[in-house]
Amino acid sequence: MADRDPLPLPAEVRAKLAELELELSEGDITQKGYEKKRTKLIGAYFPQAPGMDPSIGQERRTPVTPSSSSRYHRRRSSGSRDERYRSDVHTEAVQAALAKHKERKMAVPMPSKRRSLVVQTSMDAYTPPDTSSGSEGEGQGYGDEEEGGDCEEEDGGGGGGTSSSREGSISMEHWIGRAIHGTSSTTTTTSSTASSSSSSTRSGGSGAAAGRLADVLAQHVHISAHRHHHHHHHNKTENHSAPPDVTGYTNNTSNTTATDGIQVERAPGAGTAAQRQTPKYGNAELMETGDGVPVSSRVSAKIQQLVNTLKRPKRPPLREFFVDDFEELLEVQQPDPNQPKAEGAQMVVMRGEQLGVVTNWPPSLEAALQRWGTISPKAPCLTTMDTNGKPLYVLTYGKLWSRSVKVAYNLLHKLGTKQEPLVRPGDRVALVFPNNDPAAFMTAFYGCLLAEVVPVPIEVPLTRKDAGSQQIGFLLGSCGVTVALTSDACHKGLPKSPTGEIPQFKGWPKVLWFVTESKHLSKPPRDWFPHIKDANQDNAYIEYKTCKDGSVLGVTVMRIAMLTHCQAITQSCSYTEAETIVNVLDFKKDVGLWHAVLTSVMNMMHVISIPYALMKVNPLSWIQKVCQYKAKVACVKSRDMHWALVAHRDQRDINLSSLRMLVVADGSNPWSISSCDAFLNVFQTKGLRPEVICPCASSPEALTVAIRRPLEEGTTPPGRGILSMQGLSHGVIRVDSEEKLSVLTLQDVGSVMPGGMMCVVKPEGVPQLCKTDEIGELCVCTVATGSSYYGLAGMTKNTFEVFPVSNSGVPVSEFPFTRTGLLGFIGPAGLIFVAGKMDGLMVVGGRRHNADDIVATALAVEPMKFVYRGRIAVFSITVLHDERIVVVAEQRPDSTEEDSFQWMSRVLQAIDSIHQVGVYCLALVPSNTLPKTPLGGIHLSETKQLFLEGALHPCNVLMCPHTCVTNLPKPRQKQPEIGPASVMVGNLVSGKRIAQASGRDLGQIEDNDQARKFLFLSEVLQWRAQTTPDHILYTLLNSRGTIASSLTCVQLHKRAEKIAAMLGERGHLQDGDHVALVYPPGIDLIVAFYGCLYAGCVPITVRPPHPQNIATTLPTVKMIVEVSRSVCVMTTQLISKLLRSKEACTAVDFRTWPPVMDTDDLPKKKPPLLYKPSNSDTLAYLDFSVSTTGMLAGVKMSHTATSAFCRSIKLQCELYPSREVAICLDPYCGLGFVLWCLCSVYSGHQSILIPPSELEVNPALWLSAVSQYKVRDTFCSYSVMELCTKGLGLQTDSLKSRGLDLSRVRTCVVVAEERPRIALTQSFSKLFKDLGLHPRAVSTSFGCRVNLAICLQGTSGPDPTTVYVDMRALRHDRVRLVERGSPHSLPLMESGKILPGVRIIIANPETKGPMGESHLGEIWVHSGHNASGYFTVYGDEALQSDHFNSRLSFGDTQTVWARTGYLGFLRRTELTDASGERHDALYVVGALEEAMELRGMRYHPIDIETSVIRTHKSITECAVFTWTNLLVVVVELDGSEQEALDLVPLVTNVVLEEHYLIVGVVVVVDIGVIPINSRGEKQRMHLRDGFLADQLDPIYVAYNM
Repeated sequence: MADRDPLPLPAEVRAKLAELELELSEGDITQKGYEKKRTKLIGAYFPQAPGMDPSIGQERRTPVTPSSSSRYHRRRSSGSRDERYRSDVHTEAVQAALAKHKERKMAVPMPSKRRSLVVQTSMDAYTPPDTSSGSEGEGQGYGDEEEGGDCEEEDGGGGGGTSSSREGSISMEHWIGRAIHGTSSTTTTTSSTASSSSSSTRSGGSGAAAGRLADVLAQHVHISAHRHHHHHHHNKTENHSAPPDVTGYTNNTSNTTATDGIQVERAPGAGTAAQRQTPKYGNAELMETGDGVPVSSRVSAKIQQLVNTLKRPKRPPLREFFVDDFEELLEVQQPDPNQPKAEGAQMVVMRGEQLGVVTNWPPSLEAALQRWGTISPKAPCLTTMDTNGKPLYVLTYGKLWSRSVKVAYNLLHKLGTKQEPLVRPGDRVALVFPNNDPAAFMTAFYGCLLAEVVPVPIEVPLTRKDAGSQQIGFLLGSCGVTVALTSDACHKGLPKSPTGEIPQFKGWPKVLWFVTESKHLSKPPRDWFPHIKDANQDNAYIEYKTCKDGSVLGVTVMRIAMLTHCQAITQSCSYTEAETIVNVLDFKKDVGLWHAVLTSVMNMMHVISIPYALMKVNPLSWIQKVCQYKAKVACVKSRDMHWALVAHRDQRDINLSSLRMLVVADGSNPWSISSCDAFLNVFQTKGLRPEVICPCASSPEALTVAIRRPLEEGTTPPGRGILSMQGLSHGVIRVDSEEKLSVLTLQDVGSVMPGGMMCVVKPEGVPQLCKTDEIGELCVCTVATGSSYYGLAGMTKNTFEVFPVSNSGVPVSEFPFTRTGLLGFIGPAGLIFVAGKMDGLMVVGGRRHNADDIVATALAVEPMKFVYRGRIAVFSITVLHDERIVVVAEQRPDSTEEDSFQWMSRVLQAIDSIHQVGVYCLALVPSNTLPKTPLGGIHLSETKQLFLEGALHPCNVLMCPHTCVTNLPKPRQKQPEIGPASVMVGNLVSGKRIAQASGRDLGQIEDNDQARKFLFLSEVLQWRAQTTPDHILYTLLNSRGTIASSLTCVQLHKRAEKIAAMLGERGHLQDGDHVALVYPPGIDLIVAFYGCLYAGCVPITVRPPHPQNIATTLPTVKMIVEVSRSVCVMTTQLISKLLRSKEACTAVDFRTWPPVMDTDDLPKKKPPLLYKPSNSDTLAYLDFSVSTTGMLAGVKMSHTATSAFCRSIKLQCELYPSREVAICLDPYCGLGFVLWCLCSVYSGHQSILIPPSELEVNPALWLSAVSQYKVRDTFCSYSVMELCTKGLGLQTDSLKSRGLDLSRVRTCVVVAEERPRIALTQSFSKLFKDLGLHPRAVSTSFGCRVNLAICLQGTSGPDPTTVYVDMRALRHDRVRLVERGSPHSLPLMESGKILPGVRIIIANPETKGPMGESHLGEIWVHSGHNASGYFTVYGDEALQSDHFNSRLSFGDTQTVWARTGYLGFLRRTELTDASGERHDALYVVGALEEAMELRGMRYHPIDIETSVIRTHKSITECAVFTWTNLLVVVVELDGSEQEALDLVPLVTNVVLEEHYLIVGVVVVVDIGVIPINSRGEKQRMHLRDGFLADQLDPIYVAYNM
């Protein structure tokens, strides 16, 4: 590459370039002008590509003609894409757009999956993608006209030759050339933004380009083909002014490029040549994290890659913001000043020709049937086919008439009783007929018309849980349907219960099934005739319509409308008597019903009906029938034409010259045009005339909106509209001149129907007429439309009674118009063009996109056959105040993981380039798994429903929230700090208190506390052993609830003496030596503790290793023993054996332990002398604990602090020797240890000890003990409470019957070091309310490392209060109280009462200034029982003094405070405390070191986790953390691994909606992977380390783009 490097640019050129960049970013210069000037400026400094003359840069080279074999291939390969959306021109556009992307190559991290999730496919079954499926041989002719006449000459012919295989390397180059030179560069600007976030390579094709994604991931290799080089200066203009940066707060200035680990070829001149870095190959080993720390791990490599990808410039930043109820500023999409605006004049209402009523037209359809049935009874009305294409049955007009009469008679007279007939004229009945039985349907339909009953034709319900069957049921219910007419065969096929009855379908009313076959009906008497009236305003039938959201409406059609519609169709199509018509459409509704059931009877025509089942077997069947019956008319969909194309090659003797009209029912779908063209191309040689193809537009509400008339021969075929998609997305019509990539080609659907008027109105808001160059909703005014949505007056008014107004607000007609639901415009010569459906409209960021167009683009992406049978669904979901596009497709059974991922990344680019819109989520599901409509299409609303419920079970998901979501709030800019004095003044002025509070003053309290005389706990114990030797202090319960052992004062004293003797003799310990106590929760632990105090040693309680999990728990024990500098370990015989076991020795070598003493058999002798410390400030014990962030921290507790602590608790809880307290806590650290070991000795009360591990065996143990011992005060942990809630939830009744009574409990305190878990405490209270638990009894305590208990709900204070704060204000460190239930409210419960002798202040963690009450700050504490410092080997002095000896920066600067490291706030409540003062409540929000700083705001993991857990029933636990500014969400899945991928979109959505954050990585793991410490707190940092070191064995990891 060295010889190709650009020359260094002179400074003045660089300055001019920078100026240009600025002009472009300010919008002062167009992209085109910019390109021109830039090329001029730097042209001289660019070496030309070898052999390229600069003058021919704009020309394209002629591609080489491929060999005939590849041409053969290409002809065969077209069959698998969804025919509705085939367009070769579009395919080429998509290829070209993707080719552009190849320039900016970047790696998208592939998700990682557990192997069991990857479907294993055999390699034999996998054939490489057909390299020649790029374009069709046939369809080239029309393609060339559309290319604006610049098609390449080849084979000497103009349009006849096929263009070369799009996939060979040469043609690829030629395409890149066309994409870059031959087109204006507008898309390069618009698409360079969003799409830059995901790029991957085409499969197959040129070697240089086809770097497979896997390699890209393994090492981000710097691939760049020589020939791409000279294009760079044409289109690499990716630097927008200051793109919003996801990953940091540094906004890139306009001419720096992101410095990434993945090096991308820079556009020479974008940065100066001098600043080019050497490529840093992103191998995992060399990877640096955001903090510059090298890590070696696959996961972090992927994350790094994601970060780099996200660093690219995206959409230019938007300026304006709207305020969402608070100062959370959500960006509002600014209209682009350059966006096209409608400039035409206001349109005028178009009128159709007069409906010329012919004299012999019948006055009603029944009259027509009577006429033909009596005068031409032998005339054929309908011929049905079997699945072999043989005529099955011919229904004559005579039979149709007689059978219909019979049905009418039986309906009116044979259902119910004479007095109470079940069906009366005007009632609605359901018609349930399969698609292969039009004769039975017709008979029943006309039977209903003759009986003046209103038929409601619906699909046959296949199963009880059919997609959409519930909504159909709702329609039947609201129509009051009680009878369903069906055929014999259909009736037999319906699901039956064991008793033979047809069960009630989901959501259906109770219906009586009535079989209409003649043999089941009784003959009408001779004198009975149906009453035949002229067509009137009564309802004739109801056609069902499925809306975008899946709801089903019934469109009512009056008899007069039905007749007028048939007349209008007859006039438009020039139908004559006895014509033959072939119908492939569904005859129950829409075009099939109107032409083949209604109009055909009016004109005595003969219908040849082709069932869907036959089309599946033989797609040519309809063409064969046209030939066989010399049919004049055929009614088809573009799908049927496409199928015929695929299959026609085996047929020789086809002649279509008899056809005068080929009605294309979905001709209003813009993508039907390619099927029409291709069909004409192939069958023109078989006698098909071009003017025969007649697209029509219809809708359930407006019936036939327009239909192209069969032209006279020799007239010129109508023109085409080639429109710019960019313009369409802004709702304007721009004939596309230059930009060939994103166009929509439309064909007209004829003119307004006879007897009608049409206008185009704005789709939203007031029905104002559009301008002539504006797209709007077509509205028609004619008798021949539906008249209402049955039973829905409001919706009917908005649709069927619209009065369009002109600019001046004047209605254009006194008659109401009906909205058709079609978007389009009226073109020149009154021709109507339809650009899409209202239902498929997605408004993203203020621009309108049509789902069909996006489907077409996705299906044009190589490999074409990737989407299984073209089964793809596109819909939008609303997330964060805007619609987001979701694409769901079925993938081929044999596609590999990598194929899928490559296809997905290509689809993203293609949609971005062509539609300039980002796809929010792309999901692939296994073939044949999307819900189907009765005719085999995809049931869109059901698919969307499954997606939103997390029940779609995709096998691949790619989310791109980073690219799509551009309306996030502005990142918070931290304001410069205000000086101390101004804060004080500010608080005074606004009347806010400085947030400080204190518990009762210990000095003031007069109590006869005997233990106060003693400085040391060891002395209190000796005193109790003398004065009350037989008073029981401790009772330990086993899992059966019986007493395992107990200790009186004297027993404890004597056993402690023996321990002290043993320590002196065997251990030869000195005063002040540290001893580790490794005991299970129980009495031995307490004895050993006091033994240490008696011997003058410093005890450290350590949780014993877990026998089932030695490998991970033993090293922690060893670590505490080492860090605490313990000189010996005391334990039980059992644990001492465990330490020596083989398994333990593999984890920790036994020889590395200090001496281990077991205390099961103690010496008989007493120590010579009990140790008495000289100074009460010396160490009493060390308290070691692992914090939530995974740090092991030991704190020093002096004798003074220990006694003060016990006294404070004694006063708060009013503990006396006569009391009993039940404790179900781990006795190893914090308040749990103090309550278990120390308080009873100090206060003399009896402690009932319940080891929490015993609850796993017997969950009712704790509550039974509380009830049995009539305990008033009990302490537990969150894990215990959770165990009871989950384990006893269903057993409250049986517990009550066993006499469990909790009514005596006045305080049940959860010992915690976190924000109170309000949901858990509330559900616990609710659950056990029946057992007498007072809801106000449950409360929490709060402690931390610097002070083991700051708050504890006592007996005398007011009940704990709960407030609701605004979560969004909290992110800005402000406290704003809101009403319960208001949006974004977060409930916070007070953490108990502040203990006596404790003072609290809220301080700013950065400036250390005191804070006002309305601010969130760090809780600082001053108290006699603060710990005196950390005990560490490393002795970090700065940390020490900061945490334990902090002073405020202003205000009271004398007091020494300890910093808790927790954020919280104080509120003065209306309640009064024991001293009569107003009570101050402390609310803990979360740990400072766990809080995540994202977008400049402070987030607490628990809030995000709560949202995530709520989003899907299978998420049992969740933990979040950040990594290089990306939010990582780990969820535990309780369900099958197939559900793992469902969670990714749900998690992303909920976090966006509720927290305005974009999730970077979603990790789905098994239950129990998220580590939890003994207090039941999540260890998020451990989890993070495990994730980055690739140790979690996740089920699925999704990297959101």
